[in-house]
Order: sequence, then C-alpha cells, then structure tokens
Amino acid sequence: MGRMRHAILPAAATLGVALLAGCDAIAPAASDRPETALQFPAPDRPVAAVVSTQFSNEDARDERNEAQVVMDLADLRPGMTVADIGAGEGYYTVRLAERVGADGRVLAQDISREALDRLGRRVERERLENISIKFGDIDNPQLPPDSFDRIFMVHMYHEVTEPYAFLWNMWPALGNGGQIVVVESDSPVGRHGLPHNVLFCEFEAVGYVLVEYIERPDIKGYFARFERGRERTAPDKIKVCDAG
Repeated sequence: MGRMRHAILPAAATLGVALLAGCDAIAPAASDRPETALQFPAPDRPVAAVVSTQFSNEDARDERNEAQVVMDLADLRPGMTVADIGAGEGYYTVRLAERVGADGRVLAQDISREALDRLGRRVERERLENISIKFGDIDNPQLPPDSFDRIFMVHMYHEVTEPYAFLWNMWPALGNGGQIVVVESDSPVGRHGLPHNVLFCEFEAVGYVLVEYIERPDIKGYFARFERGRERTAPDKIKVCDAG
C-alpha cells in the first residue's frame, strides 16, 4: 500500500492511552464518562487502570525480538503510514519509524502528556524526522481520517475505558485496506490483559472483521489484526459484550 500524507502534527507540537507496567481493575462510574462518549454503551467489564507509561525494560523486550516479531506479523513495510496508540515513551514508535523508513510516517498518540513530553525529547535527541506526536482522548484517538495503513495497539487496549466509542472513532482513520493490530495478554478481565474472545466481540460489535489471530508466547500474549467491515455500527445499535 502506498504511503499517505495527511495533517499529522510535527514532533514538536502537542503531545499522550499509555503502555503499562502493572494495573488494577476499575469500573468507571457513569459520572466519570466524557460527554462525547455518552451516546455509546459502556463496557460490561472491569477496565485496567494505567499506572505506568512503561511496559517493561526495552532491552528485555528486544532480547525476545518482540517488536520485530509484531512488525513482521503485521506485514509492515517501508513507505507505510502507521499510528502507535498508547505510545508511552516510544518503544514501538522508534522501531516502527525505522521499519517504515524515510518515506513512511509514524504518528505516536497517547493520553499522557508527561509520557509524550519525554517521547518528544527522545525524537528530537535521536533526530527521528518521520515521527509525529499527538495527544488523544480516552474515547477518541483523534487520528486524521483516511491516513493509516496500520494502527498498532500493543498491550494497551485493556486500559481503554471507552472501548466502543474509541473503536468507533478510530474507524475513519484507516486508509483503503488498512488494519488495526492488537497485541494483548490472554489474561482474566481487568488483570493486565484481555481474553481474546472479549476482544473479538468488542471489535465485531463496532463493525470490524477479524483477519488473523495467533497465540505468541514470545511476545507475551496474542497477536490479532482487524479490518473495517462493510459498515460501522450506529452507536445506539452497538451490543455490549458479556465478559463473564
């Protein structure tokens, strides 16, 4: 797929969903939901709380070749335009940037301004000119439309407190043939991961179609990728998945 150029902010512009180190299950109260998400159903499951923007030591992740495995499975190629959702301090961001090369683009998104401040300094220090940075909302990744060949959500989807709104708002950002790549731990609901059947259900409830699912202990979980289906489900028609 050819690269796509759209209105992506430069790395020095506004900067934050985060990667993780450990988490406790929380059940968001109705009063805590943003007004923009109220037309969507809330998930009928606990959501893991974010307690760190780091998932684990980068050297340890490289020792098991994690990023290379995920990028290979995602068929990521030079010249592609990709988004790293929950970029944190940039473990995947910098490796995605190297893979897509000078003719590709990477948009790093997060809801932690502090993490993105640190990532911004890293981008400048390492002179990574194909990376842009953008702050997102808990119910909307705020991605430019028709822009991405791949959207990566690595070990972070279980922290999204408004999954139906988030996935619905992400839909327009995919380019023709674009895919969303998810890496998660097949852990109990609310415990640093998400069972794959719950993941499948929530994506399909919005209208996405599962393309591939692989269990990969070497990346501490499973790999799944989705494409847009024939149509996006209307917010009031989304059926909440039972995580029980």
